Amino acid sequence: MEKVHVEHLGLIDYQKAWDYQEELNKDNVQIKLNNRLPETKEIRETHHHLLFCEHPITYTLGKSGSMDNLLLSEQQLDAIGGKFYKINRGGDITHHGPGQLVMYPIFDLEKFFTDIHKFLRYMEEAVIQTLAYYGIKGERYPGYTGVWLDADDDEKARKICAMGIRCSRWVTMHGIAFNINNDLDYFNHIVPCGIDDKAVTSLAKELGHEVDINEVRSHLLDKMADLFKFESA
Repeated sequence: MEKVHVEHLGLIDYQKAWDYQEELNKDNVQIKLNNRLPETKEIRETHHHLLFCEHPITYTLGKSGSMDNLLLSEQQLDAIGGKFYKINRGGDITHHGPGQLVMYPIFDLEKFFTDIHKFLRYMEEAVIQTLAYYGIKGERYPGYTGVWLDADDDEKARKICAMGIRCSRWVTMHGIAFNINNDLDYFNHIVPCGIDDKAVTSLAKELGHEVDINEVRSHLLDKMADLFKFESA
């Protein structure tokens, strides 16, 4: 059974968290590259990391995203105290803010399975099972990543968890943004994930009250460990 080093970073600046992910990712990639050199005498092991955090008001645009989906000028962004980053994950634009649970797996998938789609589906499944604990039916929406509610009804379908990753030599980074208690009004400043005809929601909105985000994190970690069959370290 693989061991995963779990860290709870709390409320952290997006750039700082991104830099930390990059450092962990590159360390693992370099280990794998060095292990393949003919002159390498001692094989080193890569290490899995799972980071949980929240971010201040931030908008991020993935590699395949369009700037048209950011509906704020630079001055308007400053006025709401937000930051914007073009980043190296897949997907389009999304919002991060306090009360949203963000999870970043830096996994060496060669120690689990070499299947990106399976990796994405497992993360979705961890969220779906976490929602089930709160009596909410999370689902997949055909043609899109992430976790949705009422996915079988085009008019009611709404997204509760966004997802975007990057993978280099089977080492992952970035991950999911799970709306728990965050202010959904900030999504009005973007076209979330480039989808202009679907709403977003949060666990608090669906339940009608705020939720202990640490409790949600604990359930999500348990589901991730069950699905990926790892031990927390």
